[in-house]
Amino acid sequence: MILQANCKINLGLDVLRRREDGFHDLETVMLPVRELFDVVEVRRRGDNELRFRQRGLTVDCPAEENVCVKAFRLMQRRYGVGGVEITLDKCVPFGAGLGGGSADATMVLRALNELFALRLSEDVLIERAAELGSDTSFFVRNSPQFCTGRGERMEPVELPLDGLRLVLVKPGEGVSTREAYAGVRPAVPERPLLERLQSPVATWRECVKNDFEPSVFARHPRLALIKEDLLKQGALYAAMSGSGSTLFGLFADERPYIPPFDGLFVHSEQL
Repeated sequence: MILQANCKINLGLDVLRRREDGFHDLETVMLPVRELFDVVEVRRRGDNELRFRQRGLTVDCPAEENVCVKAFRLMQRRYGVGGVEITLDKCVPFGAGLGGGSADATMVLRALNELFALRLSEDVLIERAAELGSDTSFFVRNSPQFCTGRGERMEPVELPLDGLRLVLVKPGEGVSTREAYAGVRPAVPERPLLERLQSPVATWRECVKNDFEPSVFARHPRLALIKEDLLKQGALYAAMSGSGSTLFGLFADERPYIPPFDGLFVHSEQL
């Protein structure tokens, strides 16, 4: 079974408060990026063993720590699924705030659900995905969602984005989730995020924020320069995605984006 594990961006990200369990309550809208994806292939074996292979971009972690392997182990513990061979072709940059690893893990859950005829409902898959990470549940639905809690509670949302062009810009440097949260200052905004996102996109730069930006930009000033450049080149709105190092811009026209520095990963698609 072969699945495309597309990534996502965050439209606004408000970190509201730190919780007693060490996590943070947040509000954000996650939007699928359809044309940038990893490829996850899962095939049944005749035994109960896992064989994991990875190609493409190198992920800097032991194989047993890869989220695809963790997803298999979870399903094996809970439902007794048999052995499989998982091949991950990695194309989505990591440490980027794009949720590539979360998408990979969710595709493994979906594949195992089909291959072993588990007949798990969407709600149950969301619960299992939440055990693997805060963004992982989003990819079960893989459509625009207003996300709260750690990011695992979701409600469908409609946004005025038709016809806009999305540009992603990722430098070589990454930002870890731990680093991003270490510098954030939680606060409850005066106006809820969903209310602000109903405003015209061109007004978002004044009211729709990513709370990780101030501390991350202070430690990685080139990210601030990329955001500024996206706006200079005509983006109606630009921001950092999630807690990683990807900046994105929303454009109303088809003019090509010209990267301001060498060595940047750039992706563009129509919404």
